[in-house]
Amino acid sequence: TMLNLLCRASGVATATRAWAEALAGTGATVLDTRKTTPGLRALEKYAVRCGGGTNKRFGLYDVAMIKDNHIVAAGGVAAAYEAVRRTYPAIDIQVEVSTVDMAVEAVSAGARFLLCDNMIPDQLREVVAAVGPDVQLEATGGLTIERAREYGETGVHYLSVGALTHSAPIVDIAMDLRGA
Repeated sequence: TMLNLLCRASGVATATRAWAEALAGTGATVLDTRKTTPGLRALEKYAVRCGGGTNKRFGLYDVAMIKDNHIVAAGGVAAAYEAVRRTYPAIDIQVEVSTVDMAVEAVSAGARFLLCDNMIPDQLREVVAAVGPDVQLEATGGLTIERAREYGETGVHYLSVGALTHSAPIVDIAMDLRGA
């Protein structure tokens, strides 16, 4: 029902607002992910924007993501990046990295958007220093609202949080009819 959708969207917006406030002044922005409730993607992404977050992408078609399995299959970070770039020359490419060395290799191959997966703040600071200011950096994996500010202060541009849409509690909103 409409009331249930309002409860759901309000929960997503409220969770996002908490992350946005935790990151205020750090230079980092909270992003959602494509992990949304089936049939509610547009609503949940709208709720993220209402809460002060940014939508990362709406589907697999927005950005080519090179993940760990792709890197293994291609024989390395550079080979995976070059294969995707050759095949899709006009699409943005994001490379998932889990070490500073992988980040440097991806940038050397031409990547300008890195997803830093399950890195602790000290590792993220190393990546920021190693790749320079022209590379967009997104931290993901194991992030909690309690440590959001610590991660935001590392110099990364984004923190992506799947929990905004897949784990946000609903806001309990009631609609009561009253007699005249």
